[in-house]
Amino acid sequence: MARTRVSTTVDEQLLEDARQVSVSHNDAALLDEALSALLGRYKAVEIDDSYKAYDDQPIESPDEWGDLSSFSEAAALS
Repeated sequence: MARTRVSTTVDEQLLEDARQVSVSHNDAALLDEALSALLGRYKAVEIDDSYKAYDDQPIESPDEWGDLSSFSEAAALS
């Protein structure tokens, strides 16, 4: 994986607190870990947002396959 040098200033206490709780052995690994967590959080929000479409259509609403409510009830009986 290609590496890019990052030079910046951050909140001193925030950095020290992160160093205390991180399993990373250096600041570069700590930054990798933080960026991965940030991207993971945004991916989770993206996935959650994709499920909002189901909120727009009630479970009892029929479509070309029938309605999910009846299917769920039938599946529970078998």
